[in-house]
Amino acid sequence: MMEQLCFFPEAGQSRGLPVEMLEYRPGLIDSETGDRLLAKFIRDMPWKQSTQKMWEKEYLTPRLTAWYGDVGTDYSVSGKISNPMPWTDELLMIKEMVEPLAGVKFNSVLLNYYRDGNDSVAWHSDKESILGKRPVIASVSFGQVRSFDIRSKQDHKEHYSVRLEHGSLLMMKAGLQEAFEHRVAKSVKPMRARVNLTFRVVTP
Repeated sequence: MMEQLCFFPEAGQSRGLPVEMLEYRPGLIDSETGDRLLAKFIRDMPWKQSTQKMWEKEYLTPRLTAWYGDVGTDYSVSGKISNPMPWTDELLMIKEMVEPLAGVKFNSVLLNYYRDGNDSVAWHSDKESILGKRPVIASVSFGQVRSFDIRSKQDHKEHYSVRLEHGSLLMMKAGLQEAFEHRVAKSVKPMRARVNLTFRVVTP
């Protein structure tokens, strides 16, 4: 299964980002600390590769995932129920950094490991009922810069792109999931490893 390759600019952020729904902060975590965390996450996390069913066929999800959180924050990752691993010191440290900026107490985090340019996530919105009606999601990136593309559900000609830099924070605010969908596309250019942490609030 092939996704459309990224068609947005590689350099800079798109003009006119819907800042009422999306906020980007580069340099949340310094480069040296980010390098250490990236290496530890890749080495130590219990990464899994899920499968997705499309058109009556099973496909491997083109990235690896790991789920951490409070007890009881079970979550469906690519259609498979995942019980959370207990928080690590590193994840708690990052969680405490982003919570004051988000104004939210997160109880879980989904980690995605993009091994190279072939790994990706297709167009989607995080609108599962377990995340609430207007979820706020804080996304922290380490490693290879990748383009985070968003487009309006009503008009695909309205689209934007943000370069997710090493140690950066992207805040997806209330209302974004309802109005927009997002992706990280495949790349024809060589890409190094990237790990992305998306902090969430899961409700029973």
